[in-house]
Amino acid sequence: MSNIIVLGAGMVGSAMAIDLEKSHEVTLTDLNQTVLDTIKQKCNSLNVQQLDATNKEELQSRIKSFDLVICAVPGFLGYETLKSIIEAGMNVVDISFFPENALELDTLAKEKQVTAIVDCGVAPGMDNIILGYYNEKMKLTDFECLVGGLPKVKKWPFSYKAPFSPVDVIEEYTRPARYVEQGHEIVREPLTDCEYVAFDKVGTLESFNSDGLRSIIYTMPHIPNMKEKTLRYPGHVEYVRALKESGFFSTDKIAIDGHDISPLDFTSKVLFSEWKLGEHEEELTVMRITLKGENENGQLEEVVYNLYDEYCHETQTASMSRTTGYTATAAANLVLDGLFEEKGVFPPELVGKHEVCFKFVLKYLEDRNIHYKKSSRLI
Repeated sequence: MSNIIVLGAGMVGSAMAIDLEKSHEVTLTDLNQTVLDTIKQKCNSLNVQQLDATNKEELQSRIKSFDLVICAVPGFLGYETLKSIIEAGMNVVDISFFPENALELDTLAKEKQVTAIVDCGVAPGMDNIILGYYNEKMKLTDFECLVGGLPKVKKWPFSYKAPFSPVDVIEEYTRPARYVEQGHEIVREPLTDCEYVAFDKVGTLESFNSDGLRSIIYTMPHIPNMKEKTLRYPGHVEYVRALKESGFFSTDKIAIDGHDISPLDFTSKVLFSEWKLGEHEEELTVMRITLKGENENGQLEEVVYNLYDEYCHETQTASMSRTTGYTATAAANLVLDGLFEEKGVFPPELVGKHEVCFKFVLKYLEDRNIHYKKSSRLI
């Protein structure tokens, strides 16, 4: 039994802590004591502690006594928090999805003899693990990931709910989207190139450009075509683009009755109740990963992995929390069990390249009723 500390008690952080508690000693931390008390009522065997992750000295002091750190702080805190963890010489699995390039911390992690697995959620995360595995098996030419978390009940106008704050969602709609086409990196505005795509159990969804490739732009430069797109119910993009083009996502402050306020802060407050996923609200995660290339027999092959997952009534856990969090807890067990011991910063594709790691993560998720269904065909 290992001793693990989880930084961040949001819906994903708490789901990870509860999952890990089944076989480890786990301490869940957050700045908000009320949130910690609520989760403690749900899982009494969890240890909970108030902690300000932005206090570097306190953070580094508190994590020293643990075997592994799980970082689930908000994205805007992620990079500096991860850097502080690595500087403290602690192994870490991170799902904070910060905008900075985590690979810039690779040299530091090697110096500190630290294993840091980053971006380890559902996407980025599981799609990277699958890509890393097939990159060893095939000469890949194409990689595409379509992914979205959606409420089961569609409520006009946005037909959307999220297990994290509107600020983090809006980040998807404002950060320039990068993809790779014929070997060249292309930068496009997010919410562009909308396409309708059909999915079993869900029906037609709309896909749009978002900045989801992240590390694979650097780790998989030999693959000429790579793209990640976000999925929403039809109509969502038009309403969001209307807000964006009207300035509601701007961070430039404006004066209203003698008070300076940024439109983004205002919009986030307004959308919080509209977009906030209720604790027991039913939602689903849908993802399709498509890989194309030359297989080991020299044939052109297409491999597709489909995920459809719903809110779990048994554990009262949101699907997005499960599919994101349990990928990270699988990675945590890889490190703790000594199945992955390399030192440095590792995006999931550099973990999934190892067959034992790839199979371990898939089995770990299957044990939690999260199933990636594979199909393939010659093309």
